[in-house]
Amino acid sequence: MTDARAPAPVAATAAAVAAASADAYARIVAALIRVTGDWTLAEDCAQEALALALQRWPQEGVPGNPAAWLMTVARNRAIDVLRRASVERRKLAELAVLAPADPGSAAVEEEVVDDRLRLIFTCCHPALALEARVALTLRTIGGVPTADIARAFLVSESTMTRRLTRAKTKIADAGIPYRVPTGAALTERLPGVLAVLYLLFTHGYNPDGRPAFADEAIRLARLLHHLMPDQGEVSALLALFLFQHSRRDTRRDRHGNLLTLDKQDRLRWDHAAIDEGLHILAGTPEDGPYALQARIAACHATAASADATDWPAIATWYDRLALIQPSPVIELNRAVAHGYAHGPAAGLALLTQARAGGALDEYPLAIAVEADLTARHGDRARAAALFRQAAAAAHSEPERRALLDRADEPLGVDD
Repeated sequence: MTDARAPAPVAATAAAVAAASADAYARIVAALIRVTGDWTLAEDCAQEALALALQRWPQEGVPGNPAAWLMTVARNRAIDVLRRASVERRKLAELAVLAPADPGSAAVEEEVVDDRLRLIFTCCHPALALEARVALTLRTIGGVPTADIARAFLVSESTMTRRLTRAKTKIADAGIPYRVPTGAALTERLPGVLAVLYLLFTHGYNPDGRPAFADEAIRLARLLHHLMPDQGEVSALLALFLFQHSRRDTRRDRHGNLLTLDKQDRLRWDHAAIDEGLHILAGTPEDGPYALQARIAACHATAASADATDWPAIATWYDRLALIQPSPVIELNRAVAHGYAHGPAAGLALLTQARAGGALDEYPLAIAVEADLTARHGDRARAAALFRQAAAAAHSEPERRALLDRADEPLGVDD
């Protein structure tokens, strides 16, 4: 790393600030919230520390311990603000010792771990609406600009600012504790935290999503996996993300059109991520919903070709998943799996069951699944019409184009 006294190029400095932010931002915010109880103050001080680093590091050089430098600047800024506001001396005294002299000490690391877990569980508290939890997690833990979050949720920046403010106010007014639950309470709360990360990943993985959000979901899943290594569903969620994200660079052709799994260049998949996912999954129990989804994703990720996919295994995993977490979408995916494992007639029968309650009416993917199974069952004309119907209901232009392409291509017929 650059010596603290040696000037650094602006580009290198920006990269160093970005790396330090990824490592330290959540630690700084969490520690300042713990001491001051003021979410806005904590975020502002962390952001000001990053801004000052961008100003000073090009002239002064990148410090030997960037995270500690940022913590010190943020702490000193918080002390200045609190001192001007005449806040009680106890908080100032606690702030004075926030910057660790030995960042590698066990005591300091334990405190930092507790802080980050506190922050995650508070941002994901069930008293907040699910969208508010996702937005607050992005803003407070990830440091994502409010404007970027607003664009992802298709609202104005001022609207998102108000939503974030209301969420923080609710945390304060409702007396939501800034702590990690234990025992039965942890078992009850953890699925909600994982659901937030799953939704965050989905916002980034969708065809018209923001890839940076998927990256942030993976980063937070890694953090939880590191901090809670004995929680199997945490590990399974990380493995699931890695399998899914390994295909990110092959999901579109050079014209920007979506490519289905059977048309993707598997040699270009991120095989290091797949290997990491397999390693994590090997030590994970099989009975949780994310563990089952991860095993399904692993079947796809490890198949040498589309024809080599172990569809009978995937169908079995979906059978188990439907028992413990029944939902129309899971039943839809189960129909797909059985359609490939046991023939299109079996898939169509399960699809009829999945659609019986009406929850999948006008759902583009359900119509597309029916189209695919119908084509493979031999009715090409009806399949083409269904693909066009699915395209008309699609939520994004890439999906619409992909479905229209399916309608126009020669469709194979199963014997």
